[in-house]
Amino acid sequence: MSTLDWNREGLIWPHRDASAFIEAGGARWHVQRMGTGTPLLLLHGTGASVHSWRDLMPILAQSHEVIAIDLPRHAFTTGHSAYAMGLPAMAGEVAGLLKTLNIAPAAIIGHSAGAALALQLGLAHNFVGPIVGLSSALRPFPGPFAQIFPAVAKALFINPLVPRIFTGSIDLLGGAGRFLWRSTHSRISAEGLACYRTLLKHSGHAGGALAMMANWDLPGLRDRIGSVTNPVLMVHGESDPAIPPSWAREAHGWLPDARLEVLSGLGHLAHEEAPDKVAALIAAFLAEQI
Repeated sequence: MSTLDWNREGLIWPHRDASAFIEAGGARWHVQRMGTGTPLLLLHGTGASVHSWRDLMPILAQSHEVIAIDLPRHAFTTGHSAYAMGLPAMAGEVAGLLKTLNIAPAAIIGHSAGAALALQLGLAHNFVGPIVGLSSALRPFPGPFAQIFPAVAKALFINPLVPRIFTGSIDLLGGAGRFLWRSTHSRISAEGLACYRTLLKHSGHAGGALAMMANWDLPGLRDRIGSVTNPVLMVHGESDPAIPPSWAREAHGWLPDARLEVLSGLGHLAHEEAPDKVAALIAAFLAEQI
């Protein structure tokens, strides 16, 4: 499948001047760096990219060096095999990139699946700092769905036509804006919507998102989550339809050292809807921890 072209699709990407491409582990990573000070690592969720941090990142960069990456086979990061798309393997890929960059983040902020990735870095790669999970996707699907959903995603992933069919169907679903609203109940800026529209209509990116869903192992994380020693802040939108607040409250109870903030009137992309509010919560938490 084709990849996004930085000199074509990338022309609209926020903070383009902060971008660099880094060769690590046989892959080519898209990385954005901004600010100086104690380093923070930002990990986006499935199907997103660094653009999702466009408003939060500059706020955090006022007092920190902030590093945001496109995850394997997402947006402008290329060269990873299907093996890299599982949770343990992807954590290893990110750890390898950090070693190449010679960066030891003081804290990790992850959105949705990025929160699970942050916890995996703590469990398997000696990251001991604080973790902020935004709309954290930590709870496996209940009962038999825990096995059925990844199996369906895997069946779709191995069919090379499916990503093209999905991207071609976005307009039939009412366009990117309506699709995003139904999926997240978040209203975001025109700039952010333009980036999501680009991603949703690109088969290479869609294939990467499907590969991630097909190989993600939340039941395995659930089995070990009680061993997490990192202090964790969970921030969740009250109107999130993708990960209901009840799921967030349940996951909060699994973590030995965690607190949960639920934000009224916000959806799955709360950090894009209200970056100032989310930044204030992050700043207060990090001030206690680092």
